[in-house]
Amino acid sequence: MTGTARLDLDRRMRSVMRWSQFLTAAPDLATYAEHRLERRISYLATTRSDGSPRVHPVSPFIVSGHLLLYMEPTSPKRQDLRRDSRYAMHAAVEDNTGGQGEFLVRGRAEEIDQPEVRAQAFKHAMAIGYNPLDRYVLFELGIEEAIATIYQGGEPKRTRWKAASPDP
Repeated sequence: MTGTARLDLDRRMRSVMRWSQFLTAAPDLATYAEHRLERRISYLATTRSDGSPRVHPVSPFIVSGHLLLYMEPTSPKRQDLRRDSRYAMHAAVEDNTGGQGEFLVRGRAEEIDQPEVRAQAFKHAMAIGYNPLDRYVLFELGIEEAIATIYQGGEPKRTRWKAASPDP
């Protein structure tokens, strides 16, 4: 996606940070996270209607400063996120030693239904090798907290970032 292309979602997600804000607040962590998330499988945790957790494999991607995710309209994760927008997402690791490290993000999801935004996001997804279909539902993942764990010499080194509480 070109630098001139920009998603118009400024009116949404006021209580959590967008990827662009996270990148400004914690650039090293955001850069690491992008390498762990994009073009890889991650695991999205949502909450079922009975309060129990549900985990889904997903393929997140970043477009013009927004962390996005698409899914089938009949997906249980869509129903979960519509009812309770809280999520947690963990990037898959390569092996049982932690591979290139771990990345976890949590926050709130917002369904995006604007046709021009969906078209732009899906165009980017196709450019990086994904195959979104017109029927898919698109969500932006707002960020409240992010944690990276890198294993050096067998020891975990953690970096944590948390969004400041929004003004009342």
